Amino acid sequence: MSIDLQKANIWKRISALLFDSLLLAMLAVGLCFLLSVLFGYDRYNKTLNDAYDRYEEEYQIEFEITGEEYEAMSQEEKTAYDAAYQALLEDEKAMQAYNMVVSMTMLIITFSILLAYIVLEFCVPLWLQNGQTLGKKIFGLGVMRNDAVKLTTVQLFIRTILGKFTIETMIPVYIVIMIFFNMVGLEGTLLLGGIGIAQVIILLTTHKRSVIHDLLAGTVVVDINSQQIFKDTDALKEHKKGMV
Repeated sequence: MSIDLQKANIWKRISALLFDSLLLAMLAVGLCFLLSVLFGYDRYNKTLNDAYDRYEEEYQIEFEITGEEYEAMSQEEKTAYDAAYQALLEDEKAMQAYNMVVSMTMLIITFSILLAYIVLEFCVPLWLQNGQTLGKKIFGLGVMRNDAVKLTTVQLFIRTILGKFTIETMIPVYIVIMIFFNMVGLEGTLLLGGIGIAQVIILLTTHKRSVIHDLLAGTVVVDINSQQIFKDTDALKEHKKGMV
């Protein structure tokens, strides 16, 4: 094994990422379903959809349209749409259902993804050691500190919860949810694209092929079979002394 940085092969990293992402998505979806049943999400969603259907039929309009489609309407169509929208806003039961659907969507998705990350991206690497997820284990990858020392529990937490969960996952997820509920428009899409572009630029331009969560935690992904990883800083110092 070499003390020099043995950077992980990019295709192995992509393969491990895809495998881990699939597992993460499956677990998160399962947890979403479980939490939605426990909190009665479908009941509020049905109440809201029934209100949409009732006012759409009464006013002969469709609520789910874009700003461009609204501007293309005739004045008569706009008047009908505005009246239906106002009637919906004044429907206390529908508005309560809407607020519950939005709030529960945010909470259920957040906790489901958080639990999935804690299990697969935090607990599993603690068990397998050297920052290995199941995907990294399969493809022979590991994670260490930038100085070739084993990453600490705190670094793994920062890498997983602050980097992967908060910045790289939940910010884009919240933007998508807000776009879905028409809370943001083009600016949300631009921000979403900007985050993705920034991640790619960081990966391609940093010497260690880092991404956001690696920069935050001070870690690097390596080939576990050829990279020497030291137990602690003292072990690294002893090794360096022996090389003198």
